[in-house]
Amino acid sequence: MDSKVEGTEAQKFVWEGAIPIQIHLHDSEVTTLPNPPPALILAPRLGYLPLLVRQIKPFFSSSLPPGVDTVWFEYKGLPLKWYIPTGVLFDLLCAEAERPWNLTVHFRGYPGKILTPCEGEDSVKWSFINALKEAACIITGNCKNIMNMSQSDQTDLWRSVLNGDMDAYLRVSSKLKLCTIGDDHSMKFNTTLKSRQSTIDTDVTAPARTGRIPVRLYIRSINEDIDDLEDAPTIDSWDKISYINRPFEIQGEGECFTLYDAVKTLLPELFADKHLLADDVSKGEMEDGQLSEEVSCSRTSEEAGVTSTDYVGSPSDTAEIKLLRIQGIEPKMEIPFGWVVNNLTNPEHYLHICVYIKAVEPITI
Repeated sequence: MDSKVEGTEAQKFVWEGAIPIQIHLHDSEVTTLPNPPPALILAPRLGYLPLLVRQIKPFFSSSLPPGVDTVWFEYKGLPLKWYIPTGVLFDLLCAEAERPWNLTVHFRGYPGKILTPCEGEDSVKWSFINALKEAACIITGNCKNIMNMSQSDQTDLWRSVLNGDMDAYLRVSSKLKLCTIGDDHSMKFNTTLKSRQSTIDTDVTAPARTGRIPVRLYIRSINEDIDDLEDAPTIDSWDKISYINRPFEIQGEGECFTLYDAVKTLLPELFADKHLLADDVSKGEMEDGQLSEEVSCSRTSEEAGVTSTDYVGSPSDTAEIKLLRIQGIEPKMEIPFGWVVNNLTNPEHYLHICVYIKAVEPITI
């Protein structure tokens, strides 16, 4: 019998993290008087907005006009990408935490020119599975362990995410052998890890112990001269958000590899003079409690809906990091990166990092 796999205390906080959301039906879709009251819901950080539909539909069904449901959400006029985890959307779009988070739901008029199609839970499930395959390719060099999952394990894995059941998730995911790095907080790595850059055929029966981390970095540029992030302008277009979506490799020998080292590697231009985070203090808090079914390991990041070209932007003397969030936390930069990866990674094995950058010129990727 397999021994029970237990999560850390930090992982439990992450899985229990939730965002209070107040959801309003768009005025153009209200057919009754008075207007229906907003739906109040506690949305899991690790979940996805379309998964809330079955809970909020009863609040609005009697007010909707005739037609077929094509549900989508918006925040201050910005259609929200349904395949980005709810917690990441909140961290990225709310410079100052907004509680409850006021969103607008639409059941008609899907903005197909802005958002990729979403057919409800099935679309979210396969987006998750494909992201998991991509992460497995980065970590092990192939996605055999995901492709070879039994149907029951795949169902159990998705159900654990759907229900926010960390224990069930760990029982199934431990079979995938996607441990990326060791648990030693000193995180000493040998430079021979560089030899793992190329795609390799690994033994999926043995745990992967690599320095290759699947990272999704979301960069929000603030060009205005502001002192308080609550004065940051509203994002009205996804063109104003840049992404890095690529393998990240921990390197170095005989030294502690920190979050600062990781961010410095991902955003080298901002650290030419070894600038630290603008306010390098831990003031974060945990929030109160497209894809086809088959995807190859060589699928491009453009097909995944993000870009991964080389980072270019303002030099370090004209740009600074104003805020960095992971899972709603604003961690100190000296925290060991190994701890961050092992405790704050999402269920699809990607580490999502949201960064606010103040720059004279827009940061582009």
